[in-house]
Amino acid sequence: MNAPDQKETLHRYLKNAREALLWKLDGLDDYDVRRPMTPTGTNLLGLVKHVASVGVGYLGDVFDRPSGIDLPWFADDAEPNADLWVPAQESREQVIDLHHRAWAHADATVEALDLDAEGAVPWWGERGQVTLHQILVHITTETHRHAGHADIIRELIDGAVGVREGMDNMWTGDADDYWPQHRGRIEEAARAARQHATGSDGAT
Repeated sequence: MNAPDQKETLHRYLKNAREALLWKLDGLDDYDVRRPMTPTGTNLLGLVKHVASVGVGYLGDVFDRPSGIDLPWFADDAEPNADLWVPAQESREQVIDLHHRAWAHADATVEALDLDAEGAVPWWGERGQVTLHQILVHITTETHRHAGHADIIRELIDGAVGVREGMDNMWTGDADDYWPQHRGRIEEAARAARQHATGSDGAT
C-alpha cells in the first residue's frame, strides 16, 4: 500500500470514530448527554468535548498549525478534568460546534501534510518527536477508545446500541426476550465460575 493510500485509510477510520461518537448524543435531552454514568464522571457530551479538544492539539499545534480555537479548560489555571464535562453555561450546541471546527482544522492538517511530516508533542517529553503517521494512529486509537466508552454510556442511559446510524451490528436472534435471556446466561456463568473458584456463589 503506498503512502497516499495509507493516509486515506487512517483518515477514514478517524472520521468514522468521531462521527460515531457524536451520533451517540442523538435523541437525548440536555440532562442525559451530560449526566455522569460512572464513579469517575464519564458522560457523553464530555467525551465529545474532550476528543475534539485533544484533536486540536495533536492535529494542529503539534505540527505548528495553531487553530485559533479557544480551549479555556486547558489553561494552566483550569481545574483538573475540565475538558471531560460540560457546565450548564456551556451549551450542547457550543460543544458540537467545537467538534466540527476542531475536526475541520484537523482534516486540513492531514490533507496538507505527508505521513512522514515531523512534529513535536511537548507533553510527551523525550518521546515528543513524532510524524503525522504516528499521530494519526494515536488519535484514531484514542477516538475509537472513547467511542467505545460512549457505546456503553448510551446503552446504560436508554438501552440504545449501534456502531453508527442505520447499523447496530447487534445479533438479536428470533426471540423477543433474547437479550434478557442472554444476559441471564452470562450472569449464571459468572456465578458458577466464582463458586467453582471459591466454593461459594456469593449470594447474600
